[in-house]
Amino acid sequence: MFHKWLRRFRKRRSSKAVNPDEIFIDSSNIPAFNKDQFEGRIETPISAGLLSVLQIIFCLATLIFVSRAMYLQVISGDFYFVRAERNNLKKELIFAHRGIIADRNDVPLAWNEESSTTPYDKRVYTDKSGFSNILGFVKYPGVDSSGHLYSFSTTGQDGIEKYYDAELAGQNGAKLSEVSVTGKIESQSALEPPQNGDKLNLSIDSRVQEVFHRELSDAAEKSDFKGAAGVIMDINTGEVIASVSYPGFDSNIMTGGNDQATISDYLGSKRQPFLDRPTAGLYAPGSIVKPYLAAGVLAERIINPDKQIFTVGYLTLPNPYDKEHPTIFKDWKDQGYVDLRKAIAVSSDVYFYIVGGGFGDQKGLGISKIDEYMHKFLFGTPTDGFLAGPSGTVPTPDWKKATFDGEDWRIGDTYHTAIGQYGFQVTPLQIVRAMSGIASDGTIVSPTIIKGDQGQQTNIDGVDKSYYQIIKEGMRMAVTEQTAIALNIPDVKVAAKTGTAQIGVGNSRVNSWVEGFFPYDNPRYAFAVVMENGPTTYAVSSMRAMSSTLSWMAANTPEYVGN
Repeated sequence: MFHKWLRRFRKRRSSKAVNPDEIFIDSSNIPAFNKDQFEGRIETPISAGLLSVLQIIFCLATLIFVSRAMYLQVISGDFYFVRAERNNLKKELIFAHRGIIADRNDVPLAWNEESSTTPYDKRVYTDKSGFSNILGFVKYPGVDSSGHLYSFSTTGQDGIEKYYDAELAGQNGAKLSEVSVTGKIESQSALEPPQNGDKLNLSIDSRVQEVFHRELSDAAEKSDFKGAAGVIMDINTGEVIASVSYPGFDSNIMTGGNDQATISDYLGSKRQPFLDRPTAGLYAPGSIVKPYLAAGVLAERIINPDKQIFTVGYLTLPNPYDKEHPTIFKDWKDQGYVDLRKAIAVSSDVYFYIVGGGFGDQKGLGISKIDEYMHKFLFGTPTDGFLAGPSGTVPTPDWKKATFDGEDWRIGDTYHTAIGQYGFQVTPLQIVRAMSGIASDGTIVSPTIIKGDQGQQTNIDGVDKSYYQIIKEGMRMAVTEQTAIALNIPDVKVAAKTGTAQIGVGNSRVNSWVEGFFPYDNPRYAFAVVMENGPTTYAVSSMRAMSSTLSWMAANTPEYVGN
């Protein structure tokens, strides 16, 4: 059986035909072939099985492509048609219009103008003087060197523009534009409408603000003062009718950003045009603190207001370290006999040295009580909101130790503090806020800048209303007879207190102050003015600037000055 199978296998092998190319192969040449180039290789035809496999693969691939095409064009044709159409739609930003800022009478102070060169509005500010530190300025959306936007909002950088940026800015929107292959816009539609910014009406009266600024700036320039600040405030609501800071800057220049020379001058100026003096300027107050000290003296019954003290233009204290050279505390003038009302009217330093720190058999209020009553009138307490400012300083023994490396407090420090010197620092807004407490018989109102807002009210504890009347009588006497007589104008009854704070090396310069309220018989508005760092020969400049402003108001805005 095995032999039969073997014969059959050999016959099958021997019957296999020899390929023609095998006949001509010369085995002696095989080693010389370049096998890497396939020399000497015998090519064999593709087998029928392999061809069948390839045909199956090609058929499957064709079936997949046809199925996918059917899905895209027939089953999902509508969906992809719309999607293809949207490939021709361009989404563009729509800039919101920034909110307008207007005064209390709806006079525009900051508004927008359409630009032909940018997709966003240009911000424009009033050319009325005196508004820059209130309004501030804005920064436009960022644009790179190729003209492409890399930020997409106009943002406030200072003043009202910065503090109320969220309300003024609004929210940008978007629109869809159908664009042809040539770039032509076929149609447009709003996808997300912009939400424009809110309009703000300030409490400021632009008429009063402009005149007030003119008077203060003229006084500063003519009398060589470094700067000036002034505030007029409603004592019932806290609404600020005018708030002047001089010098200031041009909001249009700061917003435009192109006038680099002027901007550099602003930034390098020693007169600090970006300092909003009413809110952030700290000044030695001088004698304008005397009405508040008087409130403490009366409340603590330190002295009968009718008791007269004889003053000779100075106060002498023995010097424990040098008996031959007593310490002299000077007054600005020999006042003779003065009671509390007259002491306010003539601004007697000696009277307030004595009732503040004590002398001889006359008891004084003392530094602890001075500090207490100054804080009752919110000195040492910052203003808040948009009008927020620093706390200022009421000198105390603890303050002296911390400031002067542990030095002890002396009676002379109390004397100087009692007349608003020796490290005493206040802002003009703190002064006008405190004066609202005097004018209203004991209710202090915090200042506000938005029309219709009600400032926070604080009742002064421990001071009887009758005491305020005594203080107000002294302030009215100052206007009718004494130190503030320049404010004795025909059409406005004013009560006021002046102050001259000595500053600089050798007390060669002064801050010139005036504070007060009007109308006297029915108080409605408090004011404070400071002329900053000027010569001693022009110490009444603040009073003259305020007098000119009130005279203008009596003729042009009588609604503020009438009874």
